[in-house]
Amino acid sequence: MAGRGEMVEPYASQHHDRVWMLNAQNQFIQAKHPMHFDKPSIVGVGPGLSFGIEMTKQSPTVKIGLVPCAVGGSSINSWVINGYDEATKTHPLDDAIQRILAAQKLGVIKGILWHQGESDSEISKRVGYEDKLNALIAQIRKITQQANLPFVLGELGYFNQNYQDFNQLLSSFHVPAKHIALVSAQNLNAKSDHIHFDSWSATELGKRYALAMQQLP
Repeated sequence: MAGRGEMVEPYASQHHDRVWMLNAQNQFIQAKHPMHFDKPSIVGVGPGLSFGIEMTKQSPTVKIGLVPCAVGGSSINSWVINGYDEATKTHPLDDAIQRILAAQKLGVIKGILWHQGESDSEISKRVGYEDKLNALIAQIRKITQQANLPFVLGELGYFNQNYQDFNQLLSSFHVPAKHIALVSAQNLNAKSDHIHFDSWSATELGKRYALAMQQLP
């Protein structure tokens, strides 16, 4: 999730000495908001940084490298090889693969965070979503050569009825035995556009992602 939370304090200056991010030039720099660069004019606070900070608590020495790959507003239909997102003029999965391979030169890919579906939440667009997401999970696991690479999904906000219905579809993906978990978005809030999470909620979501990742086998 690219993140559209408001760039206000304390989020604007949030950081951690052991949490890094891969920038647009495929270089690791200290992680900060905004982490993404899909739509520079509207990027904001997302869940990635708080996820990374929470993960550092497992060890006093481990360094967390975050690899931002989100394309805000993209449909899962564009997350296939040679898929295309018209709004950003990008190839989401192809670009993500290149960034994953670049990151692997400096570390080990330990898991994937997936938060997407707003653009696919209408009834007519949900058809086949589960198969498409399963195919994506298999594709990324093949690329990383990790058959059990942890894959953590997040629910959409409960402040939209379409999103609530879409969450029912996602419920089948909570299968820890297959190294897949689903994170709840209950009690999280929208910003004023009633589409995106506000900064507090995006931060809380990141913490929930970390807990789910830590609990996977």
